[in-house]
Amino acid sequence: MSTAVCFAAAVSGQQLISSKLSGSQRSSKKAAKAPKKAVEGKKRRPKRVESYSSYIYKVLKQVHPDTGISKRGMSVMNSFINDVFERIASEAGRLTRYNNRQTLSSREIQTAVRLMLPGELAKHAVSEGTKAVTKFTS
Repeated sequence: MSTAVCFAAAVSGQQLISSKLSGSQRSSKKAAKAPKKAVEGKKRRPKRVESYSSYIYKVLKQVHPDTGISKRGMSVMNSFINDVFERIASEAGRLTRYNNRQTLSSREIQTAVRLMLPGELAKHAVSEGTKAVTKFTS
């Protein structure tokens, strides 16, 4: 008998046995499991939350050095940046598929920015993006 057939028979037999157990028998079966022991001495680190808050703060200080931002305002700005990033990424992916390409390049990102942002804002974004790419590559 092959191992796949043996495994299937074992699983179906186990399901048959568990379906015939009454409610009290099932609960006692579940209660038999030993609880997991916590490792003493080591504290778990809190989960890291990614955000753009440090970058938003740096840009704010460049533009308005004497102005601050509240926690709620920072949350709104973080959500805004995530939303714009998602929109540009999905549009760039769509453009890549339309052109039957497999690689998403800076050209698709640039076109997506031109499509997403209106007029003068798109021009400034494209020029800043081009400047950042040339700085990165050199």
